[in-house]
Amino acid sequence: MTNAHRPSNSSLLFSRREVFQAAAGVTLAVASSRISVGDDSTGSLEFTSKRPPVDQRRFTCPSVEKTIDRVKADIADPQLAWLFENCYPNTLDTTVDFEESDGQPDTFIITGDIDAMWLRDSTAQVWPYLPYMRSDEKLTRLVKGLIHRQNRCILLDPYANAFYKDPTQPSHWASDRPAPIPGVHERKWEIDSLCYPIRLANAYFQRTGDASIFTDEWQNAMRLVVKTFRTEQRKDGTTPYRFLRETSRMLDAPPFDGTGRPIQPVGLIVSGFRPSDDSTLYPFLIPSNLFAIQSLRQLAVIFKEELEDQDFANQCTALADEVQAAIDQYAVRDHLDYGKIYAYEVDGFGNAAFWDDANVPSLMSLAYLGIHQPTDPIYQRTRAFLLSQHNPYYLKGSAAAGQASPHTGKENIWPMGIILRALSSTSQEEVFECVTMLRNTHAGTGFMHESFNKDNPADYSRDWFAWANTLFGELIVKVHDQYPDVLSHRFDD
Repeated sequence: MTNAHRPSNSSLLFSRREVFQAAAGVTLAVASSRISVGDDSTGSLEFTSKRPPVDQRRFTCPSVEKTIDRVKADIADPQLAWLFENCYPNTLDTTVDFEESDGQPDTFIITGDIDAMWLRDSTAQVWPYLPYMRSDEKLTRLVKGLIHRQNRCILLDPYANAFYKDPTQPSHWASDRPAPIPGVHERKWEIDSLCYPIRLANAYFQRTGDASIFTDEWQNAMRLVVKTFRTEQRKDGTTPYRFLRETSRMLDAPPFDGTGRPIQPVGLIVSGFRPSDDSTLYPFLIPSNLFAIQSLRQLAVIFKEELEDQDFANQCTALADEVQAAIDQYAVRDHLDYGKIYAYEVDGFGNAAFWDDANVPSLMSLAYLGIHQPTDPIYQRTRAFLLSQHNPYYLKGSAAAGQASPHTGKENIWPMGIILRALSSTSQEEVFECVTMLRNTHAGTGFMHESFNKDNPADYSRDWFAWANTLFGELIVKVHDQYPDVLSHRFDD
């Protein structure tokens, strides 16, 4: 997601952000119009829209606009309504580069203040809009174009996590070893980078029935995904992957010549990095291995039922079964206080790390991703641990309580962690608590951030992080549908 730790002062963000904004014609500056989002006892309470002017928006979806109007009308709190309207369309408003070439859609989606596309982020950024595809052909083309672009990225380098649209653009990380090839922004090996394109293609097909996405290009990309997963099981103790970086941050590169700490090959897949783009402590990252199992099973169904390739479908199923057996044996561990729960990382020797990272996939997000039902006993026990004092990355401060990430240190909570807690909750009271914290910790900006200090929300990192913004919007839409009473509340400042 982020490729380097950013200072919490928003004025010190990645310097190329302004360059890309100018080139793309995108602005996050205050729009000239003002919107009324509610009334209080003193009359109309107005907030200034933070959306770009209509003629500067990168992509417009009528169904999304209708949802904004419909949901906002039922939000009693003016500030929360303002946050929702700013955040929900942020991916479409500011990050999309969509075009048609020879009848083929092509979609490139940057993460926000970094002018590169992550396979993970780009999928997650459009995910909340997928329900509108049936009523919006242009949006359907946008998603289809993203699938095509992701195929090209995987085939270019299956170990890379982030890419440029322009292959001649010099990488900010050209000094990494090995150096990124043209078109690659960064080459951090993360299992989930190859899972998210499968998640997107599967969801697109399930919602549209359009099997035309399963082109030779897509099939070749998926075969490369499975080959890479098998290679990174490292059963013979070797890997072609290395990642070295000149940096003062310990988490920016794996130890031992960039290959990571020792593992005992047990069938799990090595992930050099977490979704936070931090290197793993123990190389078997459990949420990402669980995500890989889900992705492999989705591939098996597609190749069997749509492509009539039983042999490759069997290969996908066999690998999924193997990883699942290793999860059951090495990743489900007895905790002194919570019983059998998932460890976050293991090494196959018996060592395990008990914590979580706010980035997705995380242990908290397993219910959101559909890997577990919220009521599954192992998920409930793991979730109870994650929200306790026994999790070193669950922070409580005067401003909020929530999951953190080693990526941003020991004091910063991630809005994404709070959002995922609410999205995976079955308790209206818990959802209300989470929405309250999110509403009160945006530091007056009208947007979500990467992280904020647990005692001072004004001390935050990243002021343009489209995934977090859109995910917040997804939460509010879900709350509107499932817990409307939460949105009928007027919050205290």
